[in-house]
Amino acid sequence: MSIVKLSNNGVKNATAFGSITGLGSMIFIKKLTASSSATLSFVNGSDGVVLDDTYKEYVFTFNNMHPETDNANFTFNLSTDSGSNYNVTKTTTFFSPYHRENDAGAGLVYEGGRDLAQGTGFQQIAGTCGADNDQSSSGTLHLFNPASSVFVKHFISKIQLSHADDYCICAFVAGYGNTQNVIDAVQFKMSSGNIDAGDICLYGIA
Repeated sequence: MSIVKLSNNGVKNATAFGSITGLGSMIFIKKLTASSSATLSFVNGSDGVVLDDTYKEYVFTFNNMHPETDNANFTFNLSTDSGSNYNVTKTTTFFSPYHRENDAGAGLVYEGGRDLAQGTGFQQIAGTCGADNDQSSSGTLHLFNPASSVFVKHFISKIQLSHADDYCICAFVAGYGNTQNVIDAVQFKMSSGNIDAGDICLYGIA
């Protein structure tokens, strides 16, 4: 039996299962908490926010984003001018599995009405969330290499939400900001009304 020598330092230095190191870690950067907030914005260099070439990947976590109004869509957009404008051209895709609370319906759908084809508007990442006291959206958004001056800016989002009509929905969104310019700000908002409550944390992946 031959033995293959592993060259990756994290694997090579492991002495027991579960002891692998060097695979990267999440570095906390900033937390924003909504309180009837029209928008939540992360702008590089503002109020402790880091969104530059320090990290090649950034992760936003969403915890119980509660809309002020029923059937609101949770959305985001990108900026190349430190938040003066949130209008980066994007091409995206959106699909979601769903299951109704009363078991009356379930399935998996591609939602073409929620995606963008070279659009500059805000991208939906959680659709038609309910505004009942116990309803909210939680999940993540990964943004890859926003400081690149060569490549488009890829992103992937996965959010679990409580639909206004009492559905369990998991929204999967992916796409790219079609620009070679540096992305230096990201803004989140509801399609209607304010973000009543919830928090967003920003992490860099070391």
